[in-house]
Amino acid sequence: MSLLHRLSFNQMTADPWSLEQAVRNCSRSGIPFIGAWRHKLGGDADKASAMIRSEGLRVSSLCRGGWFSAPTAEERRERVEDNRVAIEETALLGAPVLVIVSGPANGQTLSDARATVLDGLREVLPDAEKAGVILGIEPLHPMYAAERSVVVTLKQATDIVEQLSSAAAGVVVDVFHVWWDPDVMHQIERASGKIAGFHVSDWPVPLPGILMGRGMMGDGIIELRKLRQAVDAAGYDGPIEVEIFNEEIWKNADDGLLDLIQRRFIENI
Repeated sequence: MSLLHRLSFNQMTADPWSLEQAVRNCSRSGIPFIGAWRHKLGGDADKASAMIRSEGLRVSSLCRGGWFSAPTAEERRERVEDNRVAIEETALLGAPVLVIVSGPANGQTLSDARATVLDGLREVLPDAEKAGVILGIEPLHPMYAAERSVVVTLKQATDIVEQLSSAAAGVVVDVFHVWWDPDVMHQIERASGKIAGFHVSDWPVPLPGILMGRGMMGDGIIELRKLRQAVDAAGYDGPIEVEIFNEEIWKNADDGLLDLIQRRFIENI
């Protein structure tokens, strides 16, 4: 059975496209979901939501919240307030999930930064519960620990979710970030009922760059179908976001991109 009814196009897969262009292209191609990014909303989530609905699409998630750690208490407070705004935007879009990227240590020790992430999530959790939004904690590959995320394994992310102990807290499993982990299958099973999102791309060899090196599904070594089957078995049956950061794909983003994505999705997911 084809899984195309679960396909979501994450905006960053064609970064040069505006939100309106991405939505219209998805609508024409029959892609039912879009993964939105805050900086693409034009500062008006309500207007963006109306445009997306008018084209018959639904928003699978909004990226991103998080980035809690900062050198001073005042800056950390500002981060918390920004996450509250992000929760409001997620709700306005009708998206079930705000993707949380924890952020780097940013002047704190690793230990303190991880505590700051947990503290920040605890502060905004009541806002998420009230808005009906899930805070989807996405662990990033350890190579991003210095620049983007002090949460680097699915175990860490699930530990945080268990400490938060709320239906408004979950994990996002991105194959690019977790495929290497020898414990990943166990951790996916452990996260049963807590998986709020599933993102796919591929890991080319050699990797052309740590940020912009993601490949199209089938152009790398990740066991995509095995991981998808594992998250399905753990109870996740929601949208599957194609999220690819790749400058070559961006440069060549044209009418054929969504056809290619759908073909590779069927073949590999």
